[in-house]
Amino acid sequence: MNPVRAVLFDRDGTLVEDVPYNGDPDRVRPVEGAREAVRLLRAHGVATGVVTNQSGVARGLISVADVRRVHARVDALLGPFDVWAVCPHGPGDGCRCRKPQPGLILWAAGRLCVPPGDTVVIGDIGSDMEAARRAGARGILVPTPVTRPQETAVAPRTAPDLLTAVRTALTDPWTGTGGAAPRAAAAPAVPAAAGRTGTSGSGGRTGAGGSGGPTGAGAPGGRRRR
Repeated sequence: MNPVRAVLFDRDGTLVEDVPYNGDPDRVRPVEGAREAVRLLRAHGVATGVVTNQSGVARGLISVADVRRVHARVDALLGPFDVWAVCPHGPGDGCRCRKPQPGLILWAAGRLCVPPGDTVVIGDIGSDMEAARRAGARGILVPTPVTRPQETAVAPRTAPDLLTAVRTALTDPWTGTGGAAPRAAAAPAVPAAAGRTGTSGSGGRTGAGGSGGPTGAGAPGGRRRR
């Protein structure tokens, strides 16, 4: 198995504390060890990104402007990240980017020019791990008090905290649940009308908007309702 070349983080509950449908940058709080974890990856030349479901946009609870301000705050505290990939759709929208679908991971890995098999996804719930599996990436679960026991039981890797997860990604020979990671699915098409836009001063790259692809907008969603 090739060394890890990129690490993609879930955001809420993984990188920052989970504040349901947060649109206020002042409420962004990194989890313990987040700064050290991201710093360690950069010291090893590993690309970093964020892949996150944010259904608050579809629910009308936060605006795209709110979302971008929260992104900028996360980048200011921990970044800048090399790529942001965010699904703004609701659970019933039938998009191809909302985790556990693999679209966010495939898109982010493509933007980084890193094969999914050389990418590690770190998250706190089962949909993060399932999205990684479907994309052909490696997954590490960092359980929180609200992570379901069955999600922990079937995770390919677990770690007690974010810094340990990053150290595992950098050093642990990868065997997963059955050897090599599964073959990646085909990357989802981005709607032609969506276009691609850079971030507004946050230093990273963002996804594309539209009904079928990820967007650069992102803000915390509620627990299990992301």
